[in-house]
Amino acid sequence: MADASPDKTAIRNAATVIVLRDRQTTPRILMGQRGANAAFMPNKFVFPGGAVDATDKTVPLAHPVPAPCAARLTDDAPEDLADALAVAAIRELWEETGLVLGAPAPWAGPVPADWQSFAATGHVPTAAKLQFVFRALTPPGRPRRFDARFFLVDAADLASDPDDFSAASDELSHLQWVPLREARRFDMPFITEVVLSEIEARVQDTAAPASVPFFKNNDEESLFLRLRGA
Repeated sequence: MADASPDKTAIRNAATVIVLRDRQTTPRILMGQRGANAAFMPNKFVFPGGAVDATDKTVPLAHPVPAPCAARLTDDAPEDLADALAVAAIRELWEETGLVLGAPAPWAGPVPADWQSFAATGHVPTAAKLQFVFRALTPPGRPRRFDARFFLVDAADLASDPDDFSAASDELSHLQWVPLREARRFDMPFITEVVLSEIEARVQDTAAPASVPFFKNNDEESLFLRLRGA
């Protein structure tokens, strides 16, 4: 009988959220530590995030990904993926930190099982304030491979208390607001350090980036590209 289990080495679309706080004074970012038994990046300090689920394409957004970020997301990617990536980012932020990025409103239809706790807060997800700032493809040979899109959002745009992690799952431990200038003292993946450099360079700039870096690793070569919009 053929093995029906999923191929864990296949490249999966993923979304990561960088929540930035006090950007005009003493910038801080939200990070947590992955478990020691995690198959991907164990013990590392990371931003909240994870793979896009099949149901993410069916979840309606109160507001879609704004321009020009939507165009950057469809550069070298399917056109219908932008909103699913934003939904995944908001879902992962909620699951791993208990923070709500949403608009107060009732859900228009049935609520998927993995969104019921979010819906119980009285919000629907909104991508209005998400900025697409980085994309990275996990190099070959890793136990998991992701085509990850990194989104930036200001803590002031959250619909919940940024210090309340009471609804968080146990996927990330030691959730904390890390001063941006001290973040590299933590044990983090290389790509997280690269993204931090991008955030530091634009911490005072609230506009969406004119182009988005894409660290593209495939079997033939590693490329550092710029996404300018499909």
